[in-house]
Amino acid sequence: MSVIAAAQETLSLADQVLAVADWLTLHVTVWVLVGTGLLLTIASRGVQIRHLPSMIRTVTASRGGAQGGISSFQAFTISLAARVGVGNIFGVAAALLMGGPGAIFWMWIVALVGMATAFFEATLAQLFKVRASDGTYRGGPAYYMKLGMKSPALAAVFAVITVVTCAFVITSVQANAIAGTLLSALGDAGANPIDTLFGLTPAQLVIAALLFVFSSMVIFGGIRTVARVTEWMAPIMAVIYMVLVAVIVILNIGHFGAVLAQIFTSAFAPEPLVGGLGGGVLAALVNGTKRGLFSNEAGQGTAPNAAATATVEHPVSQGLIQSLGVFIDTIVVCTATAFVILIAGPDVWGAEGVNPANLTSMAVANELGQWTILPMAVLVFVLAYSSIIAAYVYSETNMTFMTRAKWATWLVRVVSVGSVVLGALVSLDLVWNTVDIAMAVMTVTNLVALVWLSKWGLGALRDWEAQRKAGVAEPSFVGVDNPHLPGDVPTDVWATEGTR
Repeated sequence: MSVIAAAQETLSLADQVLAVADWLTLHVTVWVLVGTGLLLTIASRGVQIRHLPSMIRTVTASRGGAQGGISSFQAFTISLAARVGVGNIFGVAAALLMGGPGAIFWMWIVALVGMATAFFEATLAQLFKVRASDGTYRGGPAYYMKLGMKSPALAAVFAVITVVTCAFVITSVQANAIAGTLLSALGDAGANPIDTLFGLTPAQLVIAALLFVFSSMVIFGGIRTVARVTEWMAPIMAVIYMVLVAVIVILNIGHFGAVLAQIFTSAFAPEPLVGGLGGGVLAALVNGTKRGLFSNEAGQGTAPNAAATATVEHPVSQGLIQSLGVFIDTIVVCTATAFVILIAGPDVWGAEGVNPANLTSMAVANELGQWTILPMAVLVFVLAYSSIIAAYVYSETNMTFMTRAKWATWLVRVVSVGSVVLGALVSLDLVWNTVDIAMAVMTVTNLVALVWLSKWGLGALRDWEAQRKAGVAEPSFVGVDNPHLPGDVPTDVWATEGTR
């Protein structure tokens, strides 16, 4: 078989995988995701709305109290590093190109109900976390499936899927995004997918080498090193990006109302309303939901792995912080990105060669000048890099669940770094499309566990609210003989009062 024929076959397979991913999103993921979010919102009486001020207050006071472990703020920034990544730039651009402005509305819906989902999965991760040999904690869906649901089989399935998805798929996809953006910015993106395997340019090799160095330095240092890096990297990168788009928003504030009208109108339009962008209610629904999930991760089951590592006084504290992360990611950052793209107009949307990888950068350059192309490429590098090291944390946490052998931990680290290099060098159309299927399987499995264990999350919330009502500024938690819980927490982590 010739190289060209092989490439065409791969592209055809990629298209088939994309069709399966879209079907799963439309007929399974969207209903289970939004339905579970609504159920948890109703059950908790709108925890994401009622306690939004508490979320902000909690995150501002979350940097201390780790007692040598990983602080609540560090755990928050690990998940924030994964959330505020290329999904906010490429994901929003893809949603707009394929779903039209209305896709943003459905991203909002996914985020608003997803805030409740994120609260429950982070709270459960804290409730059922276990002590690790290095003095920190491990937890997440695999742990609360095994300890809470008493289902080791389901826990094992989730752990295996997460290890493969995070150590290989997500890391390679993020690296692929970095390489594509930097090559485009440097004017070295001429190699087509067929040539990429055999005709590597010097720029490609340099980018792959840089990614190898930066990723191995942190990943081989373990989860503590990731926590220390993301503690400052995640907030800084989010602030820099928001300052950049805020300037554009301020310069075009008079168009804000028109952009909002576009979003709401397009969300329910049977056909595309805006030239140069896709659309129609079905396309908006599918792409908004799919990209919303990829962006904020609520319900997917990845962020709880980071939430469980935090040392806190009460599980609900971390639940509130993680819920705020969804708000920041989608309602704030993704909306700002969409505004910048929609303001740019059809001249940018319909330009030759425009795609999700370069649309946001082109929109920013259209408003602020061509000088922003390289800074945007560097920003994408940092955003995607932070997602890479966060994905490694998720993968190692689930590998630790399956086995605590040191060779397994190092295997995850080696595969993660290797996948980064691979993603920087080859075309990954098939892998990009596989992400949505992997996330759909992870999401459905995790949401089943959330509904099953919702009484535990609600019990922890009632315990926290009762203490706050009694005037306790910083509630603490005990998981034994707690009248608000359906039983005793089946680990010794919460056996007594104290920070853990």
